[in-house]
Amino acid sequence: MRLINRRPGRALTLFLAMVPFALLIGAYSVGSELRLAANPQDKLLPSLATIGETAQRLLTEPDRRSGRILFWHDTGMSLLRLAVGAAIAALSGLIAGLAIGLLPHVRATLTGFVAVLSMIPPLSILPILFIIFGLGETSKIVLIVIGITPFLIRDLSQRVLDIPREQIVKAETLGASTLTIAARVALPQILPRLIQSVRLSLGPAWLFLIAAEAIASDLGLGYRIFLVRRYLAMDVILTYVMWITLLAFVIDWLLKQLSRKAFPWMEAGL
Repeated sequence: MRLINRRPGRALTLFLAMVPFALLIGAYSVGSELRLAANPQDKLLPSLATIGETAQRLLTEPDRRSGRILFWHDTGMSLLRLAVGAAIAALSGLIAGLAIGLLPHVRATLTGFVAVLSMIPPLSILPILFIIFGLGETSKIVLIVIGITPFLIRDLSQRVLDIPREQIVKAETLGASTLTIAARVALPQILPRLIQSVRLSLGPAWLFLIAAEAIASDLGLGYRIFLVRRYLAMDVILTYVMWITLLAFVIDWLLKQLSRKAFPWMEAGL
């Protein structure tokens, strides 16, 4: 049997999925031991034990000044910013995608404009956002919206355009209005794609969030990482990086489960 036709079982799949993580942890552990053996005061690659102790301290010990556990406040603030920005972008992308995909006049007007917007590096306009919206929450959320909305619009509008023309004609023959076609024909078919698009956009969204928090914030995961970098506190930085990675994975998994529960027919067709 050819290799392309061989499929691993569930146990082997789980084992193979864990192999890269085990190799990465092993490589880090060896590198850390070698550096610490040469210089016990080295801060670049703290040992796994040190990272574990730091994580326990960050997760459980309150700040002496405020009495709050800053780790959880940073997490809550970052997740709130991410959720609001992603929600606004998803709603905007859905509405604009439907309009561009269904209405030729809107498509002629906005297709080129959205394409140009998608080429602008969002981080390059961050100073402009700070000038316009200030250093508060608005500028951070707007950066996430600007960063991922053009992609969502282009992806969803193309999905609408891919709907077979016969479905649109049948709906028109039955007397459906443009609004009815959008709500009853196009919307059910692009909602699953909306979830997939949001999943694909989460990586850039995290990037924009961390960058905005690092530059102008007093609370958040990105702010904390860049705050401790001046002390070379790699144990703290690595703890936050691993936590961000875990959060991103969990959010992606939850969106995947939502798609499976809400649109089982879509998953069955993949």
